Amino acid sequence: MSSSLQLGLFTTEEGTDPMTALVPDEVDIYILNLSGGKDGPRAAALALDAARAAGVEDRVYTIHASLGPLEWPAVTVGGVRYPGSSELAALHSRALGVPPERHIEVRRARDLEGERVPYDLLTYIAERGDWPWKGVLPCRSDWKTGLIYGAFSSMVRARKKQLGRPVVCANVLGIRADESPDRKKRPAFRTTTDNTARVVHEWSPAHQVTTQEVKDWTDAQGLAHQWCYDSHPGAGDWKGSSRCSCSLCVLASQRDLLLAVKRRPRLADLYALVERVRGVPFNPNTSMAELIERADRPGAPDPGVVIEDEGPEFEALTNAVEAALKKPAKRARYVRPGAPADALPGSCDGCTTGNPTTAADQEA
Repeated sequence: MSSSLQLGLFTTEEGTDPMTALVPDEVDIYILNLSGGKDGPRAAALALDAARAAGVEDRVYTIHASLGPLEWPAVTVGGVRYPGSSELAALHSRALGVPPERHIEVRRARDLEGERVPYDLLTYIAERGDWPWKGVLPCRSDWKTGLIYGAFSSMVRARKKQLGRPVVCANVLGIRADESPDRKKRPAFRTTTDNTARVVHEWSPAHQVTTQEVKDWTDAQGLAHQWCYDSHPGAGDWKGSSRCSCSLCVLASQRDLLLAVKRRPRLADLYALVERVRGVPFNPNTSMAELIERADRPGAPDPGVVIEDEGPEFEALTNAVEAALKKPAKRARYVRPGAPADALPGSCDGCTTGNPTTAADQEA
């Protein structure tokens, strides 16, 4: 017998359809998260169906939290341009029927020498001296969720003044049970914020949709999918990366990582530089140096395309990371045997990376 889950203002039963847990016309703002990946559009389409049926489609917004050069970029092959993640998120929004003025893109930035500049996740990792891992994922909190909430703050204040009550928001995510054991256990509907300004319900309407069903739906709709999912741009065969997040995600599968290393060698080298200088492995199970070496062995996946990673945005990332590595790490948890944590780039030739053996070690 399934137990009852108490989720803020609503109660749902385990295994029930999350669509029934929401009263569509009682939601003031729908926030449809689009990463440029395959799952966001499927969840967004389900949420849009509910909003349209209730006659509140004008309350729907789409948003993309950009990770800048760490996302999959656009590529041109055979004279055909295949869009990167940020551009694809905007295209998905338009394809779903959301007006362009209601699509928002956010990217983290900071003040540096009197100028507002992008603040990329890899720069933060280089400064901190540690990588994201399970339970500690700033790539989700500070680089996505926090920015998305902030993007709607002024709208929430204005609506609250009009309504005279907290503003009800539905934060629609493309999370699905098929993706991982953790996501299978995660509620498809829960209240994450409840204060005097806003009530936010996190809603994953595609939670029970299978991976194959998502692919079939995407193809049936004629919706463009991120080229990284294919064996090569334009193949349309879904035989490339299984997930589309950061190009090099610490939580990605080994095959996805090897494929990404082959497709973006300059980015992989930059990750390896951070790893080498800070003396901390890319994740508890493997180092970036090992991934680069394995990607060159026979039997490694064929990249289908190799990205040059040239241009001002990538050069700015490289400069920021190298500058960060010239300073002591703010919070390093591991130190290479025989080397200080704040070793400068180029000062650790021949050093080895300490590689913890378990996730528990990484989280200690």
